[in-house]
Amino acid sequence: MHVEMTVNGQVRSADVEPRTLLVHFLRDDLGLTGTNIGCDTSSCGACTIHVGGESVKACTVLAVQARGQELTTIEGMATNGSDGDVALHPMQQAFMECHGLQCGYCTPGMVMAATSLLNENPDPTEAEVREGLEGNLCRCTGYHNIVKSVLQAAGGGNQ
Repeated sequence: MHVEMTVNGQVRSADVEPRTLLVHFLRDDLGLTGTNIGCDTSSCGACTIHVGGESVKACTVLAVQARGQELTTIEGMATNGSDGDVALHPMQQAFMECHGLQCGYCTPGMVMAATSLLNENPDPTEAEVREGLEGNLCRCTGYHNIVKSVLQAAGGGNQ
């Protein structure tokens, strides 16, 4: 089946098998390997992206279901400045500054889910951040620095 969608601001199209998962389309067909495959069961959130501005686990969506949609992956979060420098998204910057990652495997999904959370609730409490990220698993950090990163990206938050 033919699919066409806007990914990170660029119209992308390809022919895919009807059963191709969106995560495989992004990684295998488009080469956007920042979207990680963690569990293939929607339990871990490593494959979280934005579809139409909403946080979605890409292992639960078929590529054909995303036809005509606007998608943002972790690769689309940073921006290129006029001087050629890359400017990290404020959430990416906060994760870096607050050490919100260790092995980094969950980080793309966490950043995408956290960004979506702040779009819905720009000034969350610590408890709201923890609840908002409960569908994304990290096996390294114990979540303390991830939560701290999200609260910093929110402008200090309610710690």
